Amino acid sequence: MANDGLDPSIYQGGSSYSGNVTVHGGPFHQGNIVNIQQTANRCLIDLRVTDPRHDKKRVQDTKGSLLADSYVWMLGNPDFRQWRDHEDQRLLWVKGDPGKGKTMLLCGIVDHLETRLAQGSRLAYFFCQATDERINNATAVLRGLIYMLLDQDASLVSHMKKKYDVAGEGLFQGDNAWYALSKIFTNMLRDPKLHVVCLVVDALDECIGGLPQLLELIVETSQATCAKWLVSSRNWPQIEEELFNVAHRLSLKVNAKPSYRDNTADEVRQYLSSNADGTFLWVALVCQELAKTRQGNALQKVKSFPSGLDSLYRRMIDQIHKSEDAELCTQVLALVATTYRPPSLAESTTFIKEDGSTVGDAESLKEIVSLCGSFLTIREDIVYFVHQSAKDFLTKEKTVILSPEQQVAVHGQIFSRSIEAVSQTLKRDIYGLHDPGFPIEDVPRRRPDPDPLAVIGYSCVYWVNHLIDASKAPGRDDSVQEYGAADRFLRGKGLYWIESLSLLRSMSEGMLALERLIRHLQGRSGASGLQALVKDAYRLLQTFRPAIESRPLQAYTSPFVFSSTQSLMRGLFVHEAPRWVKCKTELAEQWSACEAILEGHTSPVFLAAFSADGRRVVSASDDETVRLWDAASGACLSSYEVGYTSTVSFDLTGTLIHTDAGDICIEESISLDIDTHPQKPAQQGDYVLSPDRAWILQHSKEVLWLPPEYRPTESAVFTTERGTNLVLGCSSGRVYFFHLSRF
Repeated sequence: MANDGLDPSIYQGGSSYSGNVTVHGGPFHQGNIVNIQQTANRCLIDLRVTDPRHDKKRVQDTKGSLLADSYVWMLGNPDFRQWRDHEDQRLLWVKGDPGKGKTMLLCGIVDHLETRLAQGSRLAYFFCQATDERINNATAVLRGLIYMLLDQDASLVSHMKKKYDVAGEGLFQGDNAWYALSKIFTNMLRDPKLHVVCLVVDALDECIGGLPQLLELIVETSQATCAKWLVSSRNWPQIEEELFNVAHRLSLKVNAKPSYRDNTADEVRQYLSSNADGTFLWVALVCQELAKTRQGNALQKVKSFPSGLDSLYRRMIDQIHKSEDAELCTQVLALVATTYRPPSLAESTTFIKEDGSTVGDAESLKEIVSLCGSFLTIREDIVYFVHQSAKDFLTKEKTVILSPEQQVAVHGQIFSRSIEAVSQTLKRDIYGLHDPGFPIEDVPRRRPDPDPLAVIGYSCVYWVNHLIDASKAPGRDDSVQEYGAADRFLRGKGLYWIESLSLLRSMSEGMLALERLIRHLQGRSGASGLQALVKDAYRLLQTFRPAIESRPLQAYTSPFVFSSTQSLMRGLFVHEAPRWVKCKTELAEQWSACEAILEGHTSPVFLAAFSADGRRVVSASDDETVRLWDAASGACLSSYEVGYTSTVSFDLTGTLIHTDAGDICIEESISLDIDTHPQKPAQQGDYVLSPDRAWILQHSKEVLWLPPEYRPTESAVFTTERGTNLVLGCSSGRVYFFHLSRF
């Protein structure tokens, strides 16, 4: 490659960072590097909404292979060269109307930069897409950029480790995620070992949520850190206002260069240039058709295309309406324009109907998609619009495909067909995992073929969103029929749906959707019953998410042991309660921020022990009391004030409690019979606590998750032929009794 004026202090072909790993001014010891890498690996899993590298490949495949002519001219552009080669030029804005080729241009620039980075430099990028809910907001942009930076340099995890150790995946989710992530991101960019960080973000105008905050962060970090930003968007005043005084601007124009012999090429080129309205996409769509045309007919063919992108789209719609499959094509276009993320072919079969029944298989649907002109394309069995402008055209005010009224109707159809499909498919343990502690990371190797969730995956995650949008039509009665369908579904399949959210790695989306539905139902007459049910399902997810998200079948264990006795979901699915675990304790009657204090210790429990026959338990607390409990009922039998004591145990006869403050004589009426239920030696299959006290284990596998308030400061185990008795003494002063039988 010819010398193109690169500053070797910033770019250096083929090199990568290999310096000493340093965090907060001090080098890692070799033993710590492994721990840092492990933390970084866990963090990458929790950060990942998408891998921007996969999105880039998809974009290139969807829009056609990347042509050097679409970006190589940029390498000689003075504005680009100044941004690339000079440290004081840190923000370049590529702007242009729809179809100007901005995305393909940035794909080419990314390829160029990847081969030219110098030691200590990093590259991260993100492709926004308004039609995909996962990648159309500012928080997703930050998660993607941080994901790429961390994937390249594990030591950068130091800038989030302290908060991540406390909050886990929750650090990257919810209303406060932006504030935490923006601070982490800024600190990363200030890391002294980083020389230059090139950040490329495409389609800012397709960042629907949080665009003002993202623009502010781009401006701030371009001025105060090592970041060099290259961004693209449409000519939006909102973006212009934020970037006008700080960014170099590069406006795109299009040069059409079809290859024909003789005068044909000149005439075709002239027609394309005169009618493209400066739009690369128009040229690309026309050239797709010309590729199927013999050269002798090329000029006549090209002149048959109307000028301008909207006129071309109208012609494509007219051709679809004249076809024999107009109804099916219209259904497909409406579906892809309305969904919250691009659906797969398998998922789309749920929603497209022919002669009253759904299209039976993905191959049949693929044929229908191919008939939708140049609006849609398929990559890796996912259906995409070829360009955002195609969706914009279909959803305009007076479009023949999706007027605002029609959009509401389509939302209703997607909701009703989703509920129908998931109701027919979902069941307990849909993947046949059996083990209540089966880890989510091992699910792929046990996923059945065919996968029952492959067809209903979209429906499981997004039915709530479509329910809300379907009930927004002006003048609709509050007792919307969709509410009744949602109520019946949650009552009959709600717990199985929660399991499916875990299997689909979509717990966050499910919780956000329920939260949105709770707000939507407020004050709507006839919806109070559904609202109560949704609130209860949301609280269950909120409380037991850590367990269910990592172990899908915990949906059928922890909530039944630890949730409110008045929980609606608990009552509806009581037949799914685990038979192998019983908890003797008073549970709160209602969901609340804090359970009612039990009759018992008022300070943390620090000692606990079983009697020789396992029928009694003794506990000692910081409240300076020792309490005697009945293991069968959980009842407190006696309380003794002993001052502070560091030891507590039964004698072999069960008639004395030994403490370092003296022996306590137990009344004869509750003396113990040591021959009734002899304890057997502990075996590998017996239940024990995990080291972090968050799980009860059997065979070293997690079987029952303990919510934080149930995690013990002290515990005692008694093993019998019938199972295991387990006592947990907690910092709250509560004492919980479990009987765990074989399962």
